[in-house]
Amino acid sequence: QVLLVESGGGLVQAGDSLRLSCAASGRTSSNFAMGWFRQAPGKEREFVAAISAGGMFTYYSDSVKGRFTISRDNAKNTVYLQMNSLKPEETAVYYCASNRDSSGTVYNINFYRSGASYDYWGQGTQVTVSS
Repeated sequence: QVLLVESGGGLVQAGDSLRLSCAASGRTSSNFAMGWFRQAPGKEREFVAAISAGGMFTYYSDSVKGRFTISRDNAKNTVYLQMNSLKPEETAVYYCASNRDSSGTVYNINFYRSGASYDYWGQGTQVTVSS
């Protein structure tokens, strides 16, 4: 079992930056693939970014590419999401997720984009972007 706890959310103005953190504990592994998703009220959960086991590859949705950066610090069992130039429409609860496959396998991008690929989820952190 893996426990994921997000932090770093808050209220910012459009154009501001924010960095989210996801701390993992329990039977975690640096070889776990990690992803960030978000869900706005009344909307379906959507993929934001992911990082492969080992952190050698990153993946982003088209809407955030060039503005968001996902990274991981294996020594701290933490994954980050640096969000720049935030937009009001990106107001949502942001969730981190982990895949339990510890083999270090790097999958195709469609794997990381699907919420079904992840086994553990955090409680979410609220990000509100005012206009």
